[in-house]
Amino acid sequence: MVLNAILNHRAVTLYYVQEFVNEVLETIELDGIKDSLVGIPRVSGLSVEQRKRLTIAMELVANPSIIFMDEPTTGLDARSAAIVMRAVKNVAHTGRTITCTIHQPSTHILEVFDELILLKSGGRIIYLDHWDSIQVKLLNILRLGIPGLSKIRDNYNPATWMLEVTSATAEVALRVDFAKMHRESALYE
Repeated sequence: MVLNAILNHRAVTLYYVQEFVNEVLETIELDGIKDSLVGIPRVSGLSVEQRKRLTIAMELVANPSIIFMDEPTTGLDARSAAIVMRAVKNVAHTGRTITCTIHQPSTHILEVFDELILLKSGGRIIYLDHWDSIQVKLLNILRLGIPGLSKIRDNYNPATWMLEVTSATAEVALRVDFAKMHRESALYE
């Protein structure tokens, strides 16, 4: 009887583990290639983008509530980066918190995020808010609040523009400290 109880428990547990793995594969959009060989990078098997999603899936199997990703789009073309970030967004929709570092993301990649922290050298915060409000708040703060600041051009990547106008060189030329401005802003309060 004890052995049967253990075996039945093991069978139920294995069933739930398999269901959870299938859910992870679906979330990361790898279910269509779940029987593929990983292979050798850039030679055979999974593409670089699929490998990045596989790495995320392997972390998800531990069922973390918070996931930290350092440059998940590095080395990817725009299409592959968009696929990886769509998978990241799918993970966020499962209720997990995801924190990513992204250097000079495309506008499309920026739109995936719910919140933005813009840091300057030394890790000091220049801006922190929900992304949906950044296009109004940050762009207006930077455009209207600082004399001499160049305006963002039409169809220009906001991330590139933000990096350009908040650089150490720009701060010296404009005689401003963006981190200090943030600390003294109503947004900071």
